[in-house]
Amino acid sequence: MAIPHTPSEPKPPIKSIKARFVAISWRDLAISFGPIALLAVVAIWLAIWLIDPAPPKTITITTGPENSTFWNDAQKYRTILARNGVKLKIVTSEGSLDNLRKLNDPMAGVDLGFVQGGIAAEMSTDKLMSLGSIAYVPVSVFYRGTKLIDRLSELKGKRVAIGLQGSGSRVLALTLLKANGIEAGGKTALLDLGGDVAAKALTEGRVDAAFLMGDSAAPPTLGKLLRAPGIHLLDFAQADAYARRFTYLNELSIPKGVFDFGKNIPDHDIHLIAPTAELVARDDLHPALSDLLIDAAKEVHSKASVLQRANEFPAPLAHEFRISDDATRYYKSGKSFFYRTLPFWLASLVDRTVVILLPLILLLIPAFRLVPLLYGWRIKSRIYRWYGSLIALERGTIAHTPEEQAAMLQRIDQIEEAVNRMKMPLAFANQFYVLREHIGFVRARLVTHQ
Repeated sequence: MAIPHTPSEPKPPIKSIKARFVAISWRDLAISFGPIALLAVVAIWLAIWLIDPAPPKTITITTGPENSTFWNDAQKYRTILARNGVKLKIVTSEGSLDNLRKLNDPMAGVDLGFVQGGIAAEMSTDKLMSLGSIAYVPVSVFYRGTKLIDRLSELKGKRVAIGLQGSGSRVLALTLLKANGIEAGGKTALLDLGGDVAAKALTEGRVDAAFLMGDSAAPPTLGKLLRAPGIHLLDFAQADAYARRFTYLNELSIPKGVFDFGKNIPDHDIHLIAPTAELVARDDLHPALSDLLIDAAKEVHSKASVLQRANEFPAPLAHEFRISDDATRYYKSGKSFFYRTLPFWLASLVDRTVVILLPLILLLIPAFRLVPLLYGWRIKSRIYRWYGSLIALERGTIAHTPEEQAAMLQRIDQIEEAVNRMKMPLAFANQFYVLREHIGFVRARLVTHQ
């Protein structure tokens, strides 16, 4: 037990302890900054989770048979994408219908493909989007005979080659014939022949008419058949009506003499109907790759030909597939600033960094304003903590025994020693010295009431 002081005894001197003043308390600052740092970490994590990661280095496209037009186009795409460090894997298929099936199957492992319009009526397109149309796919109907016809309904009762089973050409041919009252199982023989086989059967007289589309209706093939004796190309007198009735069809015109000026082939303007071939992708395609693919499409498909004007394709023509938001933005305003001025990999990095940092900065600017408040609150709380002890001691200065008074003096000495050991920023020195004055005041009260 402590020995109490008597009024006649001098008070032993309090050991002077120098206060430790600092410009700033880094420990307190770190603790005050802790909640803000935690908030920043959470914000960064959310940004990374919600925002697209870096674009993949490899993507897969489904095309058509080897050496087909779509397959050859994909080879050009591969070369263009390789300039930007993206590898394009090419998967062959039976054609547009097969491409659409692969795109609809998440397990097929394809990201995009070429799809002819007019074949998606019975298939889901919810998870697919179009990056734009890349070319016309004319519906060329060649027929034999001396009588000229200009309507599909005039093929009733004849032998008609409509394309191979599973092909997009066959699906579209059946749709158009059905609209003219011609269906399988009727008087008209609908034969599963396509391409060169159908063209040969037509020239040899084994069929009366043939639907030729895609590769089998390329300009050289059209010119060759137009030169064949007794073979004619159906001039769609109802072309405008087809384009209005079927929204995926367009009306085309082949000018007189375009295949041979000297022999004037064809000898009159011919009206055709044509869906477009579209570059279709799954809806999880990375936005940066969307821009890169449309760039490639422009380089490959923008040249003029017999069927299209220069820079007519690629184009955001909405048919059976919705145009993706990224493609819409690209066709409207082009590539973003970063992708126009920086290499692809660097632009992708900068673009994602900006997307992450901008909202983070907007979030942290007000948060940083809280740091000085938290820092000041932490320093003041250490000062105010001792005021509770001082108030309790001051309230105990009356009606206590000498032993208790001595213990209280010892306690206030301990408080003063602890206060002097505090690391105190200079900005709070005035409050520190006020606390010491109050310690002295309470000590004087205790001595007076001994």
